[in-house]
Amino acid sequence: MTQKLDNARKIYIEGIRDGDTNAVHRYTGSRYVQHSTGVKDGQKGFIEFFQNFLERSKQRDIRIVRAFEDGNYVFVHVYQNINNGESQWVTTDMFDTDENDKLVEHWDVISAYKAPEETASGNDPVLGDFHICDLDKTEENKSIVRKFITDIFQNKNYEHIRKYISEDNYIQHNPSMPNGVDALEKLLTTQKVDYNFVFKIIGQGNHVVTYSKVTINDEELAVFDIFRLEKGRIVEHWDNMEKIPAHKDLVNSGKF
Repeated sequence: MTQKLDNARKIYIEGIRDGDTNAVHRYTGSRYVQHSTGVKDGQKGFIEFFQNFLERSKQRDIRIVRAFEDGNYVFVHVYQNINNGESQWVTTDMFDTDENDKLVEHWDVISAYKAPEETASGNDPVLGDFHICDLDKTEENKSIVRKFITDIFQNKNYEHIRKYISEDNYIQHNPSMPNGVDALEKLLTTQKVDYNFVFKIIGQGNHVVTYSKVTINDEELAVFDIFRLEKGRIVEHWDNMEKIPAHKDLVNSGKF
């Protein structure tokens, strides 16, 4: 594990799970720009927000399920169980790092967790394959995902969908969607889904993550999509969505 990835893990485990808010001083750089809803910029903003969180959340089962890095960026996918099931969350976080591998900027999306028996596919929203391989195909896989979003979600060429997604095995972790490419095709042709812009694409080997501003049926959302690829096709997908706050409600520069 590299130092930047270790720093991202530790700010979660030490700073949030274990309740040591001073962890933010150990793992962030000279600046810490914040895009998380309700959290102000800087180390002070982190401490202010999480002191209140820790007071309300005495039992914190926080598990980092998958994590990878791309250049100076780090991504983590996290499950949180607060106060023995009082609330359960899926969190997707992306960090930028400086030349010393310290965290200097943070984006996240948080949504309520649904158990597999509550999902359309029967799949857990967080669990699934996470064996990183095909490291020599990182840039190729990022390019495939970029073309997929541009061609399908932006240019609406739905007839091309099977160029990008496996027809034989497409595992879906979006809680509202069944497995298979047919379900995605039905969604796109029955609902209004617009990827207004893709803010960032990062990846490592067979895993690619995009962070985008998306409008679904006129609701603006911040969305992380996680893709697993095999032999040039997308075979597994997770996502996490959060409504973008109104400008008047922001305490930082916003989700992007």
